[in-house]
Amino acid sequence: MKHFVAITIVLLWIAPGIAAAQSFNIATYNIRYENRADSLNGNGWGQRLPHIVNLIRYHDFDIFGSQEVFYSQLTGMLAAMPEYNYIGVGRTDGDKSGECSPVFYKRNKFRLIKTGNFWLSETDSIPGKGWDAALPRICTWGRFQIVENGKHFWFFNLHMDHVGKVARLEGSRLVLDKIKSMTEGEPVILTGDFNYDQRAEGYKVISESGLINDAYVVAMLRYAPNGTFNNFNPQYISDSRIDHIFTTKEFKIVKYGVLTDMYWSKADSSKQAVRIPSDHYPVKAEVILNW
Repeated sequence: MKHFVAITIVLLWIAPGIAAAQSFNIATYNIRYENRADSLNGNGWGQRLPHIVNLIRYHDFDIFGSQEVFYSQLTGMLAAMPEYNYIGVGRTDGDKSGECSPVFYKRNKFRLIKTGNFWLSETDSIPGKGWDAALPRICTWGRFQIVENGKHFWFFNLHMDHVGKVARLEGSRLVLDKIKSMTEGEPVILTGDFNYDQRAEGYKVISESGLINDAYVVAMLRYAPNGTFNNFNPQYISDSRIDHIFTTKEFKIVKYGVLTDMYWSKADSSKQAVRIPSDHYPVKAEVILNW
C-alpha cells in the first residue's frame, strides 16, 4: 500500500510536466491562387480543393500559415474544415481584396489573444508595394494561447515578393525587427513562402540572426525528399526550399517534413494522370513548446 501511495504521488508530481511537453503540428502551405489557366491544365481550384483539405486533415495540421489564398478560397477551405478558424486579410485593401496570407488554427486547441497585419514595405501599416516588389506583400500575425496548458506563443506568416530581390532582403529585416519589438521575448513561429531558398542572403539574415532557427536544420528527425516548389510537375526534382518554418529556441522540433503527397485524376477520357494538390509542397513540423 505504501508503495502504491508513493507511486501515485510521483505520477501526480510529474503529470504537469508531461502535459506541458505534449507536441502539436505546425505547417506552411502555399495553396496556389485560383485562376483560369490552371483550370484549363487540369489543376483548377475546384479539382484541387478536396485533396488540399484531405491532406491538411490527414496530416493533422494544428496551426498553419498559408499563402496565395483569395477570399473565395478561404471560405471554401473553412467550409470543408469546420474545426478550424483563421486570421488574415487581403493584401490589396486590408480587408477581402487580393491574396491573403492567413493563419488557420484548430478552435479546440488554441485561443486567439490578439492579431494584426503589416505590409512588407517602407510604410508597413498600410497596403502597398515595398522597395522593388512587383506586388503588395503582407504578413499576418497572431498571439495564441494553448488551451491545454495556458502557454502563449506568436505566429507570423508571410509571402515574400517573387521579383524584388531588395524587397525580399529588406522584408526579412523588417520581419525580424517586428518580432523583436512585438513579442517581448515570448516564443515565436515564422512561416511562409519566402521566394528564396537556403542559399539566399535573405535566408541568412533570418537563420543567422540568433533569434530564430530553421526547423529543417534543428529537427531531430528530417524527411525532405524534395524541395518545396514543384510547378505542378511530379517529375520536378530540386533541393531548393523556398517555403520555410522558423522557430525560436523554446520550440523543440521533433520532426520536420516536406510532404510530397500526390493524387490521380483523369487527364482526358482515356487515361489517368498524377497530379499534385498545389504547385508548392506543404512543410510540416511536429514541435514541443518548452516554455
